[in-house]
Amino acid sequence: MNRDRAVLAFAGVMVLLSVVLAHWVSSWWLLLTVFVGLNLLQSAFSGWCPAAKVFAALGVKPGNAFR
Repeated sequence: MNRDRAVLAFAGVMVLLSVVLAHWVSSWWLLLTVFVGLNLLQSAFSGWCPAAKVFAALGVKPGNAFR
């Protein structure tokens, strides 16, 4: 798995987790979905993603989008 796919998988897991937590715990967890969405949007324009930096530090091989 390369860094691009890892970032997308992580974002998907975080969105699903926030929906589950919003359903079972508190609707405030939907703010996590908003945060993930805003990070995805800004990374589409800037090419910089905090999660990609973390995955790079963990040694995940680079993909085409995040270097």
